[in-house]
Amino acid sequence: MEWLNYHHLLYFWTVAREGGVARAAARLHLTHPTVSGQIRELESALGEKLFVRVGRGLELTEMGRVVFGYADEIFALGRELMDTVKSRPTGRPVRLVVGVDDVLPKLLVRRLLEPTLRGPDPVRLVVHEAPVHELFARLAQHALDVVLSDSTLPPGARFKAFAHLLGECGVTWFAVESLQKRAKRDFPRSLGVEPLILPTEDTALRRALDPWFEQQGLRPQIVAEIADSALIKAFGQNGLGIFPAPTAVERDVLKQFDVRIVGRSEDLRERFWAITAERRIKNPAVVAITHAARERLFVDQ
Repeated sequence: MEWLNYHHLLYFWTVAREGGVARAAARLHLTHPTVSGQIRELESALGEKLFVRVGRGLELTEMGRVVFGYADEIFALGRELMDTVKSRPTGRPVRLVVGVDDVLPKLLVRRLLEPTLRGPDPVRLVVHEAPVHELFARLAQHALDVVLSDSTLPPGARFKAFAHLLGECGVTWFAVESLQKRAKRDFPRSLGVEPLILPTEDTALRRALDPWFEQQGLRPQIVAEIADSALIKAFGQNGLGIFPAPTAVERDVLKQFDVRIVGRSEDLRERFWAITAERRIKNPAVVAITHAARERLFVDQ
């Protein structure tokens, strides 16, 4: 009978999670050569390459991804075993690690993730917010279960992942009451006259807005370009300009920021995606996100 060396498996699992041997060695309090040597022994025992070098970094091979999945389950079971032995409460909640594109509206993210915590099965939600290129890199290392973004994988991506459309909606424009009364009368032409607070040029919405303004014959009076969606709304709430947000969270924006609707641009479409490393979504918590988005959040949008 062949035996698996679980120390070797732990070192491999840590390297895959940390994204490199140096970080893994630091976490394990071991030397770089020791960790590298243990992984080579695991590859020799399995008869498979688990990592390939890409540039100065390491990426999992196809078999490496398979082994990483098993390792994740093995060490999760180990933690559950210790909890059981020590008489801690166990329900083994599904652990969902989500990467959130940092340009996504926070209200929308809350609406997307909330169903995972309201379902029949316990879920432990871990959320990481970062620029989307960093999230895709972590997804390739299987450090994330899903990435929520307003864009799909960039062309030429060096790893295989799949974009699942959560839904789409139009864009609603908001402002404080005094500015809204003035701008609403001549919408959308007022968007070329009144002060605007827009997302930065690296966002999908802004990339759609610029040609839309041109098509409408508008020359927007931009007073601020802000990457953080919550900060955009905070500026708008203080009367500094008109700002856009997805129509899907229209009610939330009105309730939370005490603003009014200037108008809606239904021909401007925002799309939102769940990016996973698997073609078919299997994680029940990710299934809950996609189901709620398609059946409730984006319905009739």
